[in-house]
Amino acid sequence: MFYFLCKTILHGRNVVSSTQSRKLLGLSSQSVILRCLSSSSNEHSFTVSYLKNKCGLSLESALRASKYVYFETPAKPDSVLAVLESHGLSKLQITRLVKRRPVLLNSDVKTTILPKLEFLISKGVSVPDLAHILSNNPTFLSSSLENQIIPSYNFLSTLLESDEKIFRAVRRYPRLMGYSPHDILSSNINTLLDNGVAGHNIASSLCSLPSTFVRNPNKFKVMVAEAKDIGLNPTKPMFLVALYAISSLSKPTWKRKFELFKKFGWSEEEVLEAFRRYPTFVRLSEDKFVATMDFLVNKMGFSSSVIAKRPRLLLMSMEKKIVPRGLFALDLVSKGVIRRINLQALLETSDNVFIENFVKRHKEEAPQLLKLYYEKLDLSKNWKTEGHKLLHL
Repeated sequence: MFYFLCKTILHGRNVVSSTQSRKLLGLSSQSVILRCLSSSSNEHSFTVSYLKNKCGLSLESALRASKYVYFETPAKPDSVLAVLESHGLSKLQITRLVKRRPVLLNSDVKTTILPKLEFLISKGVSVPDLAHILSNNPTFLSSSLENQIIPSYNFLSTLLESDEKIFRAVRRYPRLMGYSPHDILSSNINTLLDNGVAGHNIASSLCSLPSTFVRNPNKFKVMVAEAKDIGLNPTKPMFLVALYAISSLSKPTWKRKFELFKKFGWSEEEVLEAFRRYPTFVRLSEDKFVATMDFLVNKMGFSSSVIAKRPRLLLMSMEKKIVPRGLFALDLVSKGVIRRINLQALLETSDNVFIENFVKRHKEEAPQLLKLYYEKLDLSKNWKTEGHKLLHL
């Protein structure tokens, strides 16, 4: 799959960015804003002023938003803001909502906004979840309750069975109810069923990884084929986790990460094996991957191939687990307390089991070892800012 993804990257055209364009024209963003202001009418200036002072938008964002919304008096937008505040949205969430969907300020509260809020509340959505859903998907308030929201909810209810599960999925992906259940969701679910994916696995993943299911149906079929081609079994839950990982990264990003894995000595087969074992490791930031591999390989002395067989380690916290335990274990080796470091025992155990294996087992030195471990734990808190120093301790 990685090979396929890398080989099928299309060469993009060179595009002059908006920043470059302004430089070429000798214009700064400030001059653009001033020109827009000078050309605005008094009424337009009122809209911009309202968006800035009442909604919290920056001048640039307010000017941009004023292209899509206009009002001469504050009556209607005031009523919209009031109902949003009364339903738990913070000022920051309202600013985000208005910035992304300014036309909502011209909505009629009684006919457009309240019915949707009441629908969500009637289904048991909590105030924090309501605020999260709306601020992350403001188009929800513009969607038709009868033609879009209720049909989507009814479709999801046939799969997820309870309001709690439905809105757990919606909270994770607030745009979920904005997709046509028949054009997108139903088509992709049928593709999974046709390829042997069990219904209960589909329901579980729809709840936990909902964004996987809203891809273009044709592209979704290609993703399913790619996952099968590299040896993932559609009957296993990990198959859907792999689809989530595949769908969440663009092809140029796949290619860049593939090259990064190779720089640390992984072969193509090792990359594929790591993906089969724990697909979401590919979503790791490149900086986190480099830092973790650098510590485990260069500081701890483990083979990069060993890490490829345990990709879940790459997602563990450097500050809370990898660095303090690693430095502590290296000290034990240097003191002759232990001869070698078992990677599984070191990192794939709970704190209690780790202390039992590495501290309490050595009863004579246990107090000193426990003190040493906590020293390493404190030291690792500086990893984000001083990680390069810790590598040389």
